[in-house]
Amino acid sequence: MVSSNEYGSHTWELSLTVDHQHEGIEKVQVLHITGDLHVGGLMLKLVEKIEIAQDWSDYAFWWEQKKCWLLKTHWTLDKYGVQADAKLIFTAQHKMLRLRLPNMKTVRLKVSFSSMVFRAVSDICKVLNIRRSEELSLLKQSEGTLKKKKKKDKNSKEPATEDILNLSNSPVSSGLAGNAGLYSKTMTPVYDPVSGSPASSTITWFSDGSSTEQNCSILALSHSTCSPEMLAEMYQPRTLADKAKLNAGWLDSSRSLMEQGVVEEDLLLLRFKYYTFFDLNPKYDAVRINQIYEQARWAILLEEIDCTEEEMLIFAALQAQYHVSKLSLSSETQDSICESEVDEVEAALSNLEVTLEGGNKSNILEDITDIPKLADNLKLVRPKKLALKAIKTYWFVFRDTSISYFKNKESAQGEPVEKLNLKGCEVVPDVNVAAKKFGIKLLIPVADGMNEVYLRCDNEDQYARWMAACVLASKGKTMADSSYQHEVQKILSFLQMKNWTMSSQAASEPENVDMKPECFVSPRYTKKFKSKQLTARILEAHQNVSQMSLVEAKLRFIQAWQSLPEFGLSYYIVRFKGSKKDDVLGVSYNRLIRIDMATGDPITTWRFSNMKQWNVNWEIRQVAIEFDQNVSIAFTCLSADCKIIHEYIGGYIFLSTRSKDHNETLDEELFHKLTGGQE
Repeated sequence: MVSSNEYGSHTWELSLTVDHQHEGIEKVQVLHITGDLHVGGLMLKLVEKIEIAQDWSDYAFWWEQKKCWLLKTHWTLDKYGVQADAKLIFTAQHKMLRLRLPNMKTVRLKVSFSSMVFRAVSDICKVLNIRRSEELSLLKQSEGTLKKKKKKDKNSKEPATEDILNLSNSPVSSGLAGNAGLYSKTMTPVYDPVSGSPASSTITWFSDGSSTEQNCSILALSHSTCSPEMLAEMYQPRTLADKAKLNAGWLDSSRSLMEQGVVEEDLLLLRFKYYTFFDLNPKYDAVRINQIYEQARWAILLEEIDCTEEEMLIFAALQAQYHVSKLSLSSETQDSICESEVDEVEAALSNLEVTLEGGNKSNILEDITDIPKLADNLKLVRPKKLALKAIKTYWFVFRDTSISYFKNKESAQGEPVEKLNLKGCEVVPDVNVAAKKFGIKLLIPVADGMNEVYLRCDNEDQYARWMAACVLASKGKTMADSSYQHEVQKILSFLQMKNWTMSSQAASEPENVDMKPECFVSPRYTKKFKSKQLTARILEAHQNVSQMSLVEAKLRFIQAWQSLPEFGLSYYIVRFKGSKKDDVLGVSYNRLIRIDMATGDPITTWRFSNMKQWNVNWEIRQVAIEFDQNVSIAFTCLSADCKIIHEYIGGYIFLSTRSKDHNETLDEELFHKLTGGQE
C-alpha cells in the first residue's frame, strides 16, 4: 500500500516564464503540480502566486519547444503531453505588429498572435475598413528580395518606417469583438465620389473620434508619388525566377503568427493574395479600391508584371490624371455630392469584377435558345522556322467554343481547313493601336505542348468581338453568356484609352505642366526617354482620360491592369515528376500554367474547372492533381513550401463559391477544409 504522503511525491516542478513589465517581480516562477491539472487551473495557480493586479484575460501559455499555444484550458497537462522539461511562457495573445500596406504605408496595430492567420487578417481588415478580407493575406519578405536591397545601399532605411500610422487604440485591434453586422447590404451609402474617401459616418462602424476618421482617410487616398531614387532602392524582378521570390513568403492561413516565427513588432506585408475582387462597391470600399489600385501601381512601376510601352503610357496617364485631379480638388471645397457621379463609377464597376466562373444569370432563357456565332475574313499568321511567317486570309467562323476556318466564304458549307477548340487555351492580346495592329495570339493545348496560332483583325470593333469570344471560349463559355457584351465593352474601352491624338498645346508646352514623369513609369522607360519626351508622351496619352474623376481614374487603372496577359499570375519554381529540369508554375484564379523558365513561353495550361481532385504527399512534399480525360500531374515546389501552392488552389476554389445572394459571413470551416491539408 502507498501512503498519502508518498503519493504526494508524484507532484513535480514546472518552471513557467511570465511575460510582464513589472520591476522587482521574478519572471520565472516554479509551481508544484500534477499531470491531471488542467491548463485553466495552472493559469489560476500562477496568477495567485505572482500577485500582480492586472487584467490577465488576454494571456495564454505558449509552449516554446513545440511552437504551439495551449488554448484549450479544459485540457489537462497530461493530455497536452506537458512534462517537467517543458518551457511554457505565459504571454499576451494580442501583440503589436507592423504591417506595410499595398500603398507602402506602414501601420502599427495590435494583432492576435494565437488566432489562425485567416482570422487575424479578418480582424486587421476590420480595423482598416477593408471588406472581403479573404482576398488578402500576410507575406514575409523573402531573403532574396531583402539582400538585393541591402547591396544597393547599406545605409538606406526601410522605406515608410519613419512615418508609421499607429492604430493600436482601435477596438478590434485591442482584441474586442467586431460588429457582426458590419457589412450589412442595407447600410447607408457613405462615399465621396470625388475624393473616394469614406464619409465620417462610416467611421462609426469601427470607432469614435476624429483621429480614426483621419487614419481611414489616409488609407483611402494616394498621397504621394514615388521618386526614381525610391524605386531604385526597391526590389525589381528581372526574370521569372526573380518573380517567384515575390511569392515565397506567404504565411500559412491555418496556423498562427507565433507558430510561424513572427515576433512582436515584426514587419509583414499585407497584400491582396487572390486576384478575385468580388463585389467591389465604391459606396463602401474606398480603402479597398485604393489599396488594390496601389498594389497594381507598384506592380507596374517595379515591373512585377510586363506591359508594352503603349500600355505603360496609359498607366502613366491615369496616374497623372489622379495627381492632377487631386491637386485641383485641394484648392476647392466640395459642398455637395453629385449622385450621378456615383452612378458613373458604379457603371464602371460592371467591367471590373473578376470571378472564377461568374456571370449574371438573368438572361438564362436567351442564353439557352440563342447561341450566336461570328463570321469574318481574318488573317491567319503561323510562325515558321527561320523567323519567317506565313500570313493568309481565310473565312473564319466562331461557333460555341471553337473556331473553324475555310478558304473563302463560299466554301463555308463544306469541311473546314482546320477546326480549333479553344477550351483551356491561353489568349494573349497583340495590339498596337498607333500602328493599327490588332492581333490575337492563341496558345492551344495539344499532346506535346501548346500550338501557337495568330489571328489578325482589321479594326478595333472586329478585334473586340473576336477577342471577347476567345476569352470566354478559353473558360468554356460561349458568346451566349451574358458576360460577352461586358467583355466586348471592356476591350473597346481599353482600346479607346490607347487611341489618343496629341494636342498642339500639350506638345509645345510640356514644361508648363507640373509633372515628374519619372514618378509614373518604370525605370526601364525613364532610361529610354528624356524627361521632356516622356512628359510629352504622357500628356499625349492623358488626353483621353483628362475628364475622369479621382475614383474613376483608379477604377480604370485597375481595369487596365486586369487586361494585361500576366494579370493574376503568381509564379513558383517547380520540378514536375519525370522531368529533368526545373519549370515555372503560374497559379491564376482559374488555371495553372507550366512555363519554360528559359524562354518564358507557356508549355501547358490546366483549368480548375477540369480538375477532379488534388492532394499533397507531405512526406516528399509533392503536389498531385487529377484532371478530366485521365490527365494527372505531380510536382515538387523548389522556390517555396508546397503548402503555399496547395493553399492557393484551395483558396481560389473557395473564393469561387462566394455569392452576393448569400449571407456575407464567410464559411471559415470550408476555407480550412480546402486549404489546410494534413501534415
